[in-house]
Amino acid sequence: VTDEVRVTIAFYACLAQLGRQECYEGLRTIIVYPNDVVTRRVEAAGGIYREGDFVLEGESAGGTVVIAWNEAKKEAYHPRGHNVIIHELAHELDYEDGAADGVPPLAPSHYYSWTHTMFETYKKLKNAYERGRYLEKYKLLGSYAATSEAEFFAVVSELFFEKPWALKKHFPDLYNELQTFYGLDTATLFAPLEKERSYASLRA
Repeated sequence: VTDEVRVTIAFYACLAQLGRQECYEGLRTIIVYPNDVVTRRVEAAGGIYREGDFVLEGESAGGTVVIAWNEAKKEAYHPRGHNVIIHELAHELDYEDGAADGVPPLAPSHYYSWTHTMFETYKKLKNAYERGRYLEKYKLLGSYAATSEAEFFAVVSELFFEKPWALKKHFPDLYNELQTFYGLDTATLFAPLEKERSYASLRA
């Protein structure tokens, strides 16, 4: 494991911790593979169980995180809204209350607004993809976020750090919940970077 790998993973792990006092209480091990991991497993989709080989960019099992470095490096150096490091660490935060269910440990005063906003948006996203229409703004979240409440939280966490301006524009309530949870206003924090990207795209 090189310094580049260590620093990149540490950067995103610390980024998610900037506005929080305690993070990753249950995380013990981070395993880094040079390339995507192929694993054989049984998965269920629409009530149908299928056994086969699945390619993983990363995985979290409540205490252990697996990262495929080829994907992590590509996403870190060329951000497009996806980030496997943030995604898997979000799962670890979700696991801290004992279950990965899309509800990480929250302040009692935050619980109602979180569950209402997150699960209402999740249900609308799931319905949009099941019908295959009326996707519009839900394309930002993507179909993988509709897999489960846990994956929804991990995906929107990626967007909160990678595309906060788009998330805030299309899903302001969702953005506000994540802002409260992470203790950061990423749209403001990363505003100079967005201006630089916009300027660079105009020059290209």
